[in-house]
Amino acid sequence: MFKKVLVANRGEIALRIVRALRDLDIHSVAVYSDVDRLSQHVRYADEAHNIGPANARLSYLDGDKIIATALACGADAIHPGYGFLAENADFAEAVEKAGLTFIGPSPASMRALGDKIAARAMAISANLPVVPGSPEVTSITDAIAIAEQIGFPVMVKAAAGGGGRGIRIVQNAGEFANAAERCMQEAQAAFGNATIYIEKHLSFVRHIEVQVIGDKHGNIVAVGERECSIQRRHQKIIEECPSIAVTPELRRKLSRDAVRIARAANYHNVGTVEFLLTATGEYYFLEMNTRLQVEHPVTELTTGTDLVKDQILVAFGQELPYDETELLTRGWAIECRIVAEDPFNGFLPSVGKIVLAREPAGPGIRVESALYDGIEVTPDYDSLLAKVTAWGRTRDGAIMRMRRALAEFRVVGVATNIPYLQEILGMDDFKSGNFDTGFLDRHQVSAVEGLEQQKLVAQLASLLMVTSGDSAERGAASNGNGNGVLNGHGSQKASAWRERMSGAALSQGAGRWPRSI
Repeated sequence: MFKKVLVANRGEIALRIVRALRDLDIHSVAVYSDVDRLSQHVRYADEAHNIGPANARLSYLDGDKIIATALACGADAIHPGYGFLAENADFAEAVEKAGLTFIGPSPASMRALGDKIAARAMAISANLPVVPGSPEVTSITDAIAIAEQIGFPVMVKAAAGGGGRGIRIVQNAGEFANAAERCMQEAQAAFGNATIYIEKHLSFVRHIEVQVIGDKHGNIVAVGERECSIQRRHQKIIEECPSIAVTPELRRKLSRDAVRIARAANYHNVGTVEFLLTATGEYYFLEMNTRLQVEHPVTELTTGTDLVKDQILVAFGQELPYDETELLTRGWAIECRIVAEDPFNGFLPSVGKIVLAREPAGPGIRVESALYDGIEVTPDYDSLLAKVTAWGRTRDGAIMRMRRALAEFRVVGVATNIPYLQEILGMDDFKSGNFDTGFLDRHQVSAVEGLEQQKLVAQLASLLMVTSGDSAERGAASNGNGNGVLNGHGSQKASAWRERMSGAALSQGAGRWPRSI
């Protein structure tokens, strides 16, 4: 087994991976930028190394620096998590050339599936149904002709896109040229590749994805489906496992096709095959994500698997410890993504110091976050703060537990989308399962909290910031050894200070706190 693994990521996913490594008794190595010096994954890992400034291109996206750090500290492998370099085939290849193991799929599989046009062609060759669409397009003139042939409305997509970026829905020919040009510009800026393609836009469809995992011995297993239709601007915010719309027969078909395309790509490690499901039960292959997904906890809670641990085991060369017949699903799980965005102000990103964070707990609740009192939310990285997952014996039970969990969650200092999530969970159509990917576009969901409560929380945050000062952070920062390497124990002074501050604040307003914003 690996002796030492470097985690090439930050935040809650880095902490999740470090915990899996600890379960396997593997020495963990964290990396961090200057602004992440006090982060939870840095404190929890067995060792940590500074890799540069806050700008991700000079730290977390600097593959050469990360590989050099792994070699210098004696790591055997690198786990990329998700985001940053997780789906970068060139980085995976460089890791292997350096004599290290990349905990993920092979560079060849990543390249084959990472290009959406190539993935469509592979799906067609594997007899999967695909949405009517085009090959790659680099000319606006050609794109207009293809769109008219397919028929409006259409979707313009970046060939190298992912995570909901590089997508435009175009309703008619008059809007097309401008939308296609903007999509190409966004694709070039985000992915370094301006190539686009066109697909028929299907209305009233669900976004269903199937989790797969394969080992290096040819075994590939489908680990159930997830419902990911609750999206805002093509970004998932609530996910479920299983889907209320998927029958046992449909589940078998989706699983079969997911395994089929994974096998066609000679795939190993975890991956997710995404489909669009129509109201009449027809489904179409959308794409395959060659990495761990943000929403993997819902699958783990309902199947009893540990996908991160399994990633590490199959990367080392072990066979999967189970097959599809051994996976018995149990109950229902729902995940909500807590992000630092202001639902009172057009969902603009909210930055600043979180002076108080209290996470929910209790039966059936799982929280993955890197929050702590005093953490600074900066504009340098994704706005995801935490993931809350609720499990119940039934879907209704999981929803009720999630509503309780969100009501317990306290974040003071920045705005969050918690009120927005609370209102969605309380809507009749959501509770009945009557939704699709256009649900949030059709339902004008308004934040449930008023401006007076927003002001109250802001005033409390200001008061705590004034009274706290920065002494704890300075004490914690001085806990390092001066050469950019930290141990995994953190600062006892900072921890004690945070406990005193949070205890005093809660004692003044116990039971009367406004909900987080």
